[in-house]
Amino acid sequence: MKQRQIGMFTRVSAIAVLFFLAIPILIIFPLALNSSDYLSFPPQGFSLRWVTAVLSSPDWIGSSWLSLKIATMSTGLSVAISIPTALALVRGKLPFKQGIYALILLPMIVPNIIAAIAMFFFFADLRFLSAVSAIVLGHVVLSVSIAVIILSSTLQGVDRRLEQAALSMGASAFTTFQRVTLPLIYPGIASAAIFAFLGSFDELLVAMYLGNHGAVTLPVRIWTSVNFQLDPSIAAVSALLVLVSVSALLGANFFSSRSR
Repeated sequence: MKQRQIGMFTRVSAIAVLFFLAIPILIIFPLALNSSDYLSFPPQGFSLRWVTAVLSSPDWIGSSWLSLKIATMSTGLSVAISIPTALALVRGKLPFKQGIYALILLPMIVPNIIAAIAMFFFFADLRFLSAVSAIVLGHVVLSVSIAVIILSSTLQGVDRRLEQAALSMGASAFTTFQRVTLPLIYPGIASAAIFAFLGSFDELLVAMYLGNHGAVTLPVRIWTSVNFQLDPSIAAVSALLVLVSVSALLGANFFSSRSR
């Protein structure tokens, strides 16, 4: 009897916490469908007016494509850097391995505003880099940490005897990685890519400091609109971003389940 009461209390508490966390996000959707000319809750009416306005706006579409381009490029670079880094940390015998881990995790510890200011002064002297290239590199710095963590945990779950068996049968190190290790860690690579993509697509401060008038990403445009033009179009964009993020997280959960 007591176990049932404890179980019910745990379920109710979990549902209450999840509901509390979800309320601010769920409120965005009725705001996005508001028919009035200004943000108000509860909505005075429901309409797709602002969603249509966002999807037909050259500024919003241009910023969305730019964010997609930057996120795709930074994701590719982050994964390309993280795979050999995770292999070296998990499979290699490196001195001061814990110190290397600490350095890799440093971008997650340092506040983003500090990292953005540091990147601004660093890239200011590299005039041959465009604003888009600078933003991509800045996002790579921030996303490599989480990608290395995901891939390292995935590699630690792979039975090393499978790789040793391939090597003992004459396969080269590259062939073993290509035919044995890579297929086994593919779900981890997919999860790392999804989280790196989301981190880049939603990132504001680095894009704000390293971008210019010709490189306005979607988060920067949202920030600018909040400061100068507060209307339901911001809620419509936010609702679309939430849908993209939720879809990506569901994909990451799917690949994580396959990895387990």
